[in-house]
Parts: sequence; structure tokens; C-alpha cells
Amino acid sequence: MAKPHYEPPKQSVAGQLFDSLFLLVLVFAALFTPLYLKLAGGGKTELAVADKTTWAGLGQNAVQQAQWEKLGMTPESAAGIITSRFDYSFDLAGLGLTILVVVGYFLLLFHFSKAEYADVIEERFGKK
Repeated sequence: MAKPHYEPPKQSVAGQLFDSLFLLVLVFAALFTPLYLKLAGGGKTELAVADKTTWAGLGQNAVQQAQWEKLGMTPESAAGIITSRFDYSFDLAGLGLTILVVVGYFLLLFHFSKAEYADVIEERFGKK
């Protein structure tokens, strides 16, 4: 007796296009939603400097000063850029929750797909 041949379901071009665009929208939503909800980024901190009106006061050497001047900057206009630093602090509880959600998702995915994979293998190659 011949083994049944597995034929995956066919999808139309319109269906493929819709699926692709829908996934693209979901990816952008997942990336930008935390920004819109102000859940991402700890903000910025300002470095204290002795004098914001001179290059030396901003801690810039002669080479750095020349590069800033090539950009058309003065000590006053560059002070905001030089003294601004990103805050890279994070919450350990939030990190732990994120790890738990990602690991849980993959465990759930593997659990539910195990039966489907077994069915496809059995259909293609027969019972073990």
C-alpha cells in the first residue's frame, strides 16, 4: 500500500500579501508601542561641568575642538550634546518578567507544535 503524500495547503497571492503586511504591522507595533507609552528608555542625565562657555571647561582637547568647529559648533551650542548622557539603568524585576514571558512563550509553542509535527511525520513516513 502506498504511503499518503503530504500536500501543504495552497495560499493565494492576495493571502500571502495580506499575511506579510499584517506581520509587518505587528512588528512595527511591537517595536514602537513601548516608545509611545513611554515604557522605553530611562531618559538622559546631564554631566556637571565647570564652564560651558569654553572648550576646556567642557573637557574637550584641541583635536575634539577642531572637529566641533568643523561642524560649525561653538562651546555654547555643543554644550548640550557634550554634557548629555543616556541613562542605561534598568529594572531587574522587569528583566526577569521579560525573560519569563519569552521562555514561557517558546515552551508553549513547542508543546503545541509537538503534536502537529508528530502527525505530519506519521503521515509522511508511517507509524514508528
